[in-house]
Amino acid sequence: MYPLHREREQPIFSARAHVFQIDPATKRNWLPASKHAVTVSFFYDASRNVYRIISVGGTKAIINSTITPNMTFTKTSQKFGQWADSRANTVYGLGFSTEQQLQQFAEQFTEVKEAARLAREKSQERYELANPALNIAAPQLSQELSDDRHSPPLLKVNGPGEEKLFRSKSAEVELTVEKERVKKMLSEGSMCEINLEAELFTLQDSNAKLVAALQEANGSVGQWKQQLAEYQEETDRLREQVSELEAQLGHPAAAAAHTDKEELSRSLEELEALLSAKDQEIHSLRSKKTDVGELEREREEAIQRLQELERRNTELEGQIKSTEKTLSSSREEQEKAEVEVRHFLEALDVKICDLNDLRQSLANLVDK
Repeated sequence: MYPLHREREQPIFSARAHVFQIDPATKRNWLPASKHAVTVSFFYDASRNVYRIISVGGTKAIINSTITPNMTFTKTSQKFGQWADSRANTVYGLGFSTEQQLQQFAEQFTEVKEAARLAREKSQERYELANPALNIAAPQLSQELSDDRHSPPLLKVNGPGEEKLFRSKSAEVELTVEKERVKKMLSEGSMCEINLEAELFTLQDSNAKLVAALQEANGSVGQWKQQLAEYQEETDRLREQVSELEAQLGHPAAAAAHTDKEELSRSLEELEALLSAKDQEIHSLRSKKTDVGELEREREEAIQRLQELERRNTELEGQIKSTEKTLSSSREEQEKAEVEVRHFLEALDVKICDLNDLRQSLANLVDK
C-alpha cells in the first residue's frame, strides 16, 4: 500500500549518482549536495501531465526539478553532466560511476524533455479550444497567430549558470502560467511525503544490500564446502601416513607416532571448529534472507502508521481550531467583563468622592 501521491506520480527511470549544486555566490564552483551516491529518479505525474527529477538524501529532497522543453542536459566530462533549473534558480550536477550510466541518463533526459514539450503543446491546444473568448474574431486572431509563429519577437533572458534562454512573448505568458501552477503544486506537498519517499528509498537500498550479501554468501558456501572436502581428504591422507609410519617403525617409535597422532587430532578439531563457525555463518545469512520479507512487512506497517498519524493530525488540527474559537469567545467575554468592572469602579470612585464631599460638608457644619 502506497500513499496517494505515489499512486499519482510514478517513477519511470532511476540511477545512482553523486549530486552537486552550483555555488550561488560564484556561479562557478560545485557544492556537494550528498555525502555519497543517492538515487536520482524521473517521475511522471499523470494527473498534471508533468515530469520531474527527484532525489532524496536522508530526510530532505536535494533535487526537485520540473522538466521543461527549454532545459538542456550537458555532458561536461565522461562521467559528469549538468542542467540548469531557472525555477529553482540553480544548476544541478550529477557524477556517475560509469560513462554508460551517464549516457543512459542523458538519453532519458532527452526523451522526457520531448514528452514535456508535447504535453505543453497539447495542454495549450486544449486551453484554446476550451476558452470561448479565443473564438471571437477568429480570422483576425488566426492571422496574428500565424504572423507571430513565423516571426516571433525574441526576448533574451539570462538563466542561472552559463545558459541563455530565448523565449517569445507567448512563451513568457505560458511560463508565467506554468510558474503559478508549479507553485500551487509545491504548496500542496508536505514533509510527510518527502519523509515517506526517503524511507522508501532507504528500504530499497537496504533490500538491495541484503540481497547482494545473500548472493555473496551463497557463492561463498560452495567455496567453504570445497575447502571442507579438501581438509577432510588431507586429514584422511595424514591418518593413512600415520598408520604407515606406525607399521614401519613398530613399538620403539610408538611414542613419537602417538605425539604426531595427537597433533593431527588437534588439527582435526580445529578444522571441525572452523567448519562449525562457517555453518553458523551460513545459518545467519539464511536468516537474513527471511529478514528481507520482515523488512517489507515493517515498511508496510510504517506506512500504515504514518497514515494513521496523518489522520490523527487532521483530527487534532480540527480540535485546535475549535479550541481557538472557544478561546477567542472567552477572551471577548473577558474583555466585556473587564469593561463592566472598569465602569463599576469608575462609578464607585464617583460615589466615594461624593461621600467625601458630604463628610466634609458635615464637618464644616459641626465646626460652625
